[in-house]
Amino acid sequence: MTPFTSQDLRKGFASFATGVTVITCLDESAGHHGITISSFNTVSLEPPLILWSLKKQSRLMPWVEVGKMHLIHVLERSQEQLAMHFATVKQDQFLSVEHRLAASGLTQIEHCVAYYECETVSVHTGGDHNIIVAKVISLKNHPEREPLIFARSKFVGLDFSEINPA
Repeated sequence: MTPFTSQDLRKGFASFATGVTVITCLDESAGHHGITISSFNTVSLEPPLILWSLKKQSRLMPWVEVGKMHLIHVLERSQEQLAMHFATVKQDQFLSVEHRLAASGLTQIEHCVAYYECETVSVHTGGDHNIIVAKVISLKNHPEREPLIFARSKFVGLDFSEINPA
């Protein structure tokens, strides 16, 4: 095996294409927060579980601990600006974002490909991140919409006509 630097590892990880999600949650004062995450992954159908990871030092960590609810949004191909918007911490994150409140009280961003309302069931340490495992409580899917993909440090889309020829 060849030794590698953290920069080499980052470049290697960038070769793996991922979907792009925004996760919204509530703080202890019912304040709304969101963050862009590309580490979303499915775990199990029975029970319905997903996982994603968050830096241990993230300000959002207390609001996604075991028993807390969050809403995962799979971004649509045209939502690159939203991905960048939620990639950095800012005040009043939802001011210029088209959204509504879900029945749960969580912020739901409009026009996404899919939505997974989840409850955290466990948190595991994984290096400098925590791995959040969550049970899907409810979902909404829009298969006619194209997902936003992130690969080699760029946003890309898929041509579904090549995948599902008419």
